[in-house]
Amino acid sequence: MEVILLERVAKLGQMGAIVRVKDGYARNFLLPQRKALRATEANKARFETERAQLEARNLETKNEAAAVAEKLSGQVFFIIRQAGETGHLYGSVSPRDIAAAVTEGGFSVARNQIVLKAPIKALGLHTVPVQLHPEVEAAISVNVARSAEEAERQAKGEAIARAAETTLAELGLEEVGAALAEAGGSLAEP
Repeated sequence: MEVILLERVAKLGQMGAIVRVKDGYARNFLLPQRKALRATEANKARFETERAQLEARNLETKNEAAAVAEKLSGQVFFIIRQAGETGHLYGSVSPRDIAAAVTEGGFSVARNQIVLKAPIKALGLHTVPVQLHPEVEAAISVNVARSAEEAERQAKGEAIARAAETTLAELGLEEVGAALAEAGGSLAEP
């Protein structure tokens, strides 16, 4: 099916381009989202009369998105998740989770604007692009941690691989450590 694009569509074309797409893509995505019109003679004439208005509206939304991108770029959002000792999450962090964190942070972002190639499955700082407009993108940081304290340490740059670094004091076994030190032994020896 041939359609006239009403806005820039990634990997397809610019506003005003007449492109051939698969029927399902046009019927299920482009036409309902008002990103395109069927390329009939009547629609071509209608597009040419409305072209200036569409370009002005597109420029206005692009400028608004650029202003939001300026404020959003570089922001850090915290997501608390359960993880194993090696730092792998028991679940994953999806675009829905990131969109919820960004919305809680005071920005209005839909989950389809979060661009993740694969879900986040490990603790740490992750850079995530946010597509605010077809021509405007902002990069945010997502700090995935087990707790708020761990998130603060990650933000400072500390390594969080504490799998076997738990101290005896944290376990409440100071007396055992003192006895071992006096005997000249260590916990590593059998």
